[in-house]
Amino acid sequence: DLEIPAVSIFRSVVQNFQDVSFGMSTDSEVLAHYNVTGNAISLFRLVDNKQLDLKSEDLENIDATKLSIFIGTNNLHLVTEYNPVTVVGLFNSIIEIHLLLMINKASSEYKESMHRYQEAAKLFQGKVLFILVDSGVKKNGKVISFFKLKESQLPAFAIYHTLDDEWDTLPITEVIVEHVRNFCDGFLKGKRLKENPESEEKTPKVEL
Repeated sequence: DLEIPAVSIFRSVVQNFQDVSFGMSTDSEVLAHYNVTGNAISLFRLVDNKQLDLKSEDLENIDATKLSIFIGTNNLHLVTEYNPVTVVGLFNSIIEIHLLLMINKASSEYKESMHRYQEAAKLFQGKVLFILVDSGVKKNGKVISFFKLKESQLPAFAIYHTLDDEWDTLPITEVIVEHVRNFCDGFLKGKRLKENPESEEKTPKVEL
């Protein structure tokens, strides 16, 4: 129903998300294809092929702030930057393996590193979530310490299995697509570069 208040709210938040494609449909075939049976706002994530819906009952009390939070929290990219908003969507993803690149965004090598990291992410779409952690942000220090890394060891990769807290790290001097491929493939096959500390020594997952 294009006359409900949620439609104008939907249109008002479009300009706040330049990297998100927005659209509206009342076509019955389109709604049936996506299993939508009433008024709804659906977010489609290509990174893990997941559909997230705000149903009719959710739309009754929706406002621009709530809708923006819904989009911002659940909008994952080929490479998603870690922050207090995106962390919710990251841990709610059906993809259980997360690869983190911990690098200072102010560094001279950042731009080229991100380009290569994004290229590598295409190889594991649907299998591994690629995450960027800006080591220049003080609050991100707890993420770095979770993986027992020091500032002197950065930039570095950390790969993490959300279900059992298994993880591994790989300090690097530069991002090379082939090295990313080998690191991810090895972890997916159960290979580890180092032994993990005992579970009781690790920071609880919720602290990430």
